[in-house]
Amino acid sequence: MRILAVDTSAVCASVAVTEDGKILSESSINTGLTHSRTLMPMIDSVLKNGEISLDSIDLFACSVGPGSFTGIRIGVAAIKGLCDALCKKCVPVSTLEALAYNLVGRSCTAVSVMDARCNQVYCGIFDINGETVTRLTEDMAIKVEDLGEMLKNYDNIIFVGDGSKLCHKALGYVKAPASCEYQKGSSVCFTATMYTHKAVPSKELLPVYLRLPQAERELKAKQKQL
Repeated sequence: MRILAVDTSAVCASVAVTEDGKILSESSINTGLTHSRTLMPMIDSVLKNGEISLDSIDLFACSVGPGSFTGIRIGVAAIKGLCDALCKKCVPVSTLEALAYNLVGRSCTAVSVMDARCNQVYCGIFDINGETVTRLTEDMAIKVEDLGEMLKNYDNIIFVGDGSKLCHKALGYVKAPASCEYQKGSSVCFTATMYTHKAVPSKELLPVYLRLPQAERELKAKQKQL
């Protein structure tokens, strides 16, 4: 099965095409450029460089969150458009679960963390045993100090994701090397292969935020003060 996947949930953006577990073509960018400028050219480049026709894609996948509200919407909208044009289905993938797939091949507890600001991280905990990834917790938004208490129940911890440096500094533990610290389109593909039975039509592909947008949080805080 040939899968095209995108991840635009954070500053890093990545696109990949895999076929039966093999990476055919992949591109990532982590320069801070807006995803609305870079995503479609990246998709075009990945297809051209791999000499892959868009019609040959069997299934699409997209990291749907948690992460940047705007970034997630851009990725979801792009995949919706491609699915609509080709009458194909797509697999919604947890950004945090896909990050855990960056550590496949190791034996460890992968703690996927993304900086959620305000001393919080988006977090999911996964057991990595060679090629097998097993979810141990649901995705959550949690204070760094509370995460520290939770991690006392786990061994052989490796932080992965753009919150790795923050958590490593605050809590210790090992962080993933730079080569696998950030989101990868190929990891979204590999995660999607485990959930092909959950593929949905484009209209059912929805973002997963975990928290309200900042503007809504600030409004609710003001309303409580009245």
